[in-house]
Amino acid sequence: MTRELQTLIDRARNVRLTPEQKERQRISFAYGNAAFENPLITREMVEEQARLMKQRGE
Repeated sequence: MTRELQTLIDRARNVRLTPEQKERQRISFAYGNAAFENPLITREMVEEQARLMKQRGE
């Protein structure tokens, strides 16, 4: 591993995401996996489900 790559990895370990950033990451992950399995899934569909789950406290 190069020194530059190791430096980037070390810096990434210290990054703290805001709750909003975490939510965007979660939605992105869910969309990527769902769309891989079913290309009819849209990002909007995943965002809507995330919103509904948040309302229900899930």
